[in-house]
Amino acid sequence: MTSNISNESRESGPSTTVNEPRLWCHKGWRARIIKNEDDDGWAVEMSKDGEPEPALVSPWTMGRDKRNPKPLDAAAFNTLVKTASEVLRRHEQQRHALYHKQLAVNTPSGRISVTLDIIADEDDPHALLRACDAYGEPLAELRVTAGFRLTMASARAWIDDDFRKPC
Repeated sequence: MTSNISNESRESGPSTTVNEPRLWCHKGWRARIIKNEDDDGWAVEMSKDGEPEPALVSPWTMGRDKRNPKPLDAAAFNTLVKTASEVLRRHEQQRHALYHKQLAVNTPSGRISVTLDIIADEDDPHALLRACDAYGEPLAELRVTAGFRLTMASARAWIDDDFRKPC
């Protein structure tokens, strides 16, 4: 696709504000209208400064001539920022839920919170198993394999075994 966007605009830094018909950069976000490779239409991609991939790619409205894209404006840009931010927030929540598990176990000495935080390191994947009392005071911390399954049974067994390393 040939672009009418200048090199100066394409290389705009994080603090630069650009308001062109096919490129808007403002407050750490960049909206860029691109040719939709799947059909004859257009798409808009929203990227956060410093991120290699766009947070959102969405179809974009055709202009009045039914060939060129409708130009970006402040209202559209603000809506796109809100939508892309929500997409990133949902991804972060999903990632947190995937890598962080928490259970509460009732024991004779009180409620114990057991958490498992998976560290998805390419070279050394592992997890940290932690126990805290009802006041949030740490009782134990243990490094386990990334494949460790935190269940009510495994948490109770760990507590009952005085926080020794599970087999």
